[in-house]
Amino acid sequence: MRFQPASFRPTFGRVLTIVMALIALGALIGFVVAGDLVGLLRSGWWLLLLAAVTWALYWMPVVEVLEHEVLIRNPLATWHVPWPAIERIDTKWALTLYTPRGKIEAWAAPSSGRYTVFTMGPEDTRVSETARLAGSIRPGDTLSSESGAAANQIRRHWEQLRDDGLLDVSVDASSVRREWNVRTIAVLSVLIALGLLGLAF
Repeated sequence: MRFQPASFRPTFGRVLTIVMALIALGALIGFVVAGDLVGLLRSGWWLLLLAAVTWALYWMPVVEVLEHEVLIRNPLATWHVPWPAIERIDTKWALTLYTPRGKIEAWAAPSSGRYTVFTMGPEDTRVSETARLAGSIRPGDTLSSESGAAANQIRRHWEQLRDDGLLDVSVDASSVRREWNVRTIAVLSVLIALGLLGLAF
């Protein structure tokens, strides 16, 4: 069966980002309509920073399950994890990949709360083989949770690669790459600097 890439990004994060962007936009328009240029220069940058931070925390993060690697984009850094480098997959607090370089948590796939067990249906427990090794299913493993949906997709493909003998290769920490999200860091830094500069008005 041909591999189907998958992408995981929480819906709540996108909704929150849109709401915060609309609030910031409304406030900026308010300054313009009122003709308050000083207020705009003093507070406008902080409003833009608020929208940018919300975007960086809740819209931009994503988990992409690709044919040759798992890509985890967090607010400040993006991780590229090849399949043979995945040693273990956990969902205690969030989707977490254990690798030769250490553990990598996915901001886009948080674990569900303990009360998830009270709302679980039969479909939520149809998880992969490796999710059952501990003898019980964590709330973070349920398919209706952000972490569980992503973990299940990763585990199933990882199990297929293992069964096909494609994980029997030597890997080290250098195989796991981290790329800093330079543009995001630069935008946030500039907005903070402009916000501090605006306090002088």
